[in-house]
Amino acid sequence: MLMRTDPFRELDRITQQFFGNSASGTWSRPSLMPMDAYRDGGEYVLALDLPGVDPDAIDIDVERNMLTVKAERRPAGRSKEAQVELSERPLGVFSRQVMLADTLDTERIQADYEAGVLTVRIPIAERAKPRKIAIGAGSGRKEISG
Repeated sequence: MLMRTDPFRELDRITQQFFGNSASGTWSRPSLMPMDAYRDGGEYVLALDLPGVDPDAIDIDVERNMLTVKAERRPAGRSKEAQVELSERPLGVFSRQVMLADTLDTERIQADYEAGVLTVRIPIAERAKPRKIAIGAGSGRKEISG
């Protein structure tokens, strides 16, 4: 029910590492946002890793069936005059787009952010759930599973 929209993002990340560029995002080029996606009962769940990101710097949008998550991690805890000796934590803009199936209810999406993980819950639409359909034949009715 979910489809990755950027199949070349991992190739870009490997290329950046190979040529010595930072694998972190820049202010103009978004970086990868690791994600797990799974079905849990009557909903799909997306869990996105965003450690160290202020919840106010996270933006979630849905347009038609495209879910877009953007986040920005800025340097924290050091003054502007600080001389950086080592910087391995990626800074900048992080972005992820996920194409949602028509069977998901985009009107009732919920999101929580705890311990550096953004959890987005998308209910399965009622029209997509299995139901019984009554069949009329002559004077008697019979139910079958559909």
